Amino acid sequence: MINQYGRIAVDSATELEELRAVGFNSEDFETLLRRALTNYKTYEAQNDWLREHVATDEQNIFLFLETKQPLTQAVFYCIAAQLLGFTEALAGNGYNGVATFRQLGLPIATVNNLRHAWYELLNSHTNNGLLFIDELASQGYFESNNHRLLFNSKSLPTYNTNDLIRESVWVETSVDTDNDGRFDLVQVDIIRPNTNEKLPVLFTASPYYQGLNEKRNDAKVHDVNVPLTRKDTHQSALSNLNQMEETVAKPLARQINGYAEEASVIFTKEAGKPVDLNQYFLSRGYAVVYAAGIGTRHSDGMQDTGSPEQVESMKNVVEWLAGNRVAFTDRTSNIAIVANWSNHNIAMTGRSYLGTLATAVATTGVSGLKTVISEAAISNWYQYYRDNGLVVAPGGFPGEDMDVLAELVYSRIKDPADWLKTKNQWDDFQANTEKFTDRVNGNYDYYWDTRNYLNQVKNIKVDMIMVHGLNDWNVKPRQVYQLWSALRDLPNVKKIYLHQGQHIYINNNRSLDFSDQMNLWLTEKLLDKDVKANEILPTVTWQDNTTEDAWHVLDEWGASKKGKYYIGNNVLTTNQNSGELNFKDWLPENQFAYYCEHFDKWRDDTITGKLPTNQIFKSEIYTSERTVDGEILLNLRVKSSQNIGLISAMVVDYGNDTYLKETPTNQGVVIDRGVNFSPTDLMSFESEKSAYKMITIGHINLQNRTSPRQNDDLWPNQYVDLHFELQPTYYKMRPGHQLGLIIYATDFEMTIRGNQSIAYTIDLSKSSLDVPFTCKK
Repeated sequence: MINQYGRIAVDSATELEELRAVGFNSEDFETLLRRALTNYKTYEAQNDWLREHVATDEQNIFLFLETKQPLTQAVFYCIAAQLLGFTEALAGNGYNGVATFRQLGLPIATVNNLRHAWYELLNSHTNNGLLFIDELASQGYFESNNHRLLFNSKSLPTYNTNDLIRESVWVETSVDTDNDGRFDLVQVDIIRPNTNEKLPVLFTASPYYQGLNEKRNDAKVHDVNVPLTRKDTHQSALSNLNQMEETVAKPLARQINGYAEEASVIFTKEAGKPVDLNQYFLSRGYAVVYAAGIGTRHSDGMQDTGSPEQVESMKNVVEWLAGNRVAFTDRTSNIAIVANWSNHNIAMTGRSYLGTLATAVATTGVSGLKTVISEAAISNWYQYYRDNGLVVAPGGFPGEDMDVLAELVYSRIKDPADWLKTKNQWDDFQANTEKFTDRVNGNYDYYWDTRNYLNQVKNIKVDMIMVHGLNDWNVKPRQVYQLWSALRDLPNVKKIYLHQGQHIYINNNRSLDFSDQMNLWLTEKLLDKDVKANEILPTVTWQDNTTEDAWHVLDEWGASKKGKYYIGNNVLTTNQNSGELNFKDWLPENQFAYYCEHFDKWRDDTITGKLPTNQIFKSEIYTSERTVDGEILLNLRVKSSQNIGLISAMVVDYGNDTYLKETPTNQGVVIDRGVNFSPTDLMSFESEKSAYKMITIGHINLQNRTSPRQNDDLWPNQYVDLHFELQPTYYKMRPGHQLGLIIYATDFEMTIRGNQSIAYTIDLSKSSLDVPFTCKK
């Protein structure tokens, strides 16, 4: 199924005007067809293609045209399916083109109005994941004349990517993180079409861009096989939330010695891997800009993960692109340069750390930024490396923390002289970072509060696109859910895409026209054209977790009402229960060591009940479909045998069935991002058989049952009440399946692993699970 939400309806006059602009204004079907055979340059070569393809199940196209038979809808869509590359699907439907288009979800029009039918066909997706008009363009249909051409309100790839300008400048920031008395300079790399047109700008703030220090990063990873320790209840975690920043003398701005029209530094290849969505737009007349920011190669300053200073430095780049800040042609001459090629309309793009900084810059309210397209972005760094008073790792990266990530991207190390000059300062800076993050305490404090962008959401002025995987256990779904919720009452237009993948991009996914939608979106946001993108693009787009290639439009994410399950003796019921259940958080040393190295196997064994370190509770077998929409709340009365303790919880879908893989599968097709430019693999989510699927997860320190900021007392064998939300989701439960809850302590992938002999007891009479179900009517 092809899901196209970026296609807009236009009147017949507009259709005719656009068809003329792209050279498809004929009313003769054979003329249109031959013109679409871009790769076949002669009449004879085209005839060969016509003889190899069918008009009906009994006649090839060449004979159909030669005998001057009337064009019917059946013939049109039989040929159209082959033009789009759906030959296998067509054959499966007995060469019924109309049935094939219906099966694929593609538009069908009457051929009595041939131009309209052809217009709709040009706006249909091919088997190669591109609009038909875009696929023709990638085959060289258009001359790359470096002028913008819109079709269905989307920019076509008419810009020459073989003649791109690549240049570097240095933006003077308003921070001095290396305390040398001068504002830090950051290198900015620009890639743009060679045209006199003023260009809209896609800016990606990527600390990864200038290279990674993988060996130093690995050496700095913290040991997670450490015991959970008791916290001092007399120390208030709130005490330093109002702490003032240390004041230092104001740095000096550089004196401008003159202005240059052209950059002094050029490059032939980007320093880091380009963002595929950016490549898509380069051939469509957009400039692309990368900056790694302070504390990276060819720039000044210290690397401080997610800090206000890091955000400010990226905001300063936006200001230069918008014409509101100075940049220089190099780091010493003080010759200034302006972005005279920019139309001063900027979008920020990127996934993970890149999308995080895009979100953070949006919270500054900086002028010139028009929209953000953030994917798998962090909105609160505490929720990335901590959770409810616990040190919690992003999935797959035990032992990583703020200082470890900073070490990875402090790429000034790669220039020997710069490294020798800054080594001692960097080591001291990192020691301070490790002290501030406090891996023993795990509480929310001033350090984390300054890296919580949700505090400044009210300052966001731009319209937002958010993309997140509901199976992303690296940047977990709470990051986008809390941002989405915080934006709910603001006047900004916001759109969210919830897919079933892990920590991935989705712009090369076969079943969703994400790139097309962003093309339409940026026509409005950066080209200042009213194309009704706000109204046309869905508010919430959700990928169905039960069916391949199925996407649905939702009005909202997050049900306001929750149904209650009571926790019983290995069951979830609608009736309150009594009694106690116990489990012990300890494993024999050899088994413990094995799971430390194979935490995927640990999770499987936990879900299937092969370990004694947990309790599993299952609902009744469902007879009808229902959907979990939002955050599941766990209410638990529990006691620990010691004066310390943590609780983890998983919610699982139990049922022998097919489940979508969390990693999409390469389809063996390469998508072109222009004409022979930046090819990328076409991906699609496929299914596999399994007996279960983890839906969501959560963790809490028993001493932080009131708040991540507050340490509560805890005595051995003292019952305490916990109320904490698991990671939000939107998940469809099918008939024949059961909802399962697993309660345990140590999470081998995410929490510290002390292997302490702690016994936990659950009071069933005071324990329940609140699930935000929406049932199918």
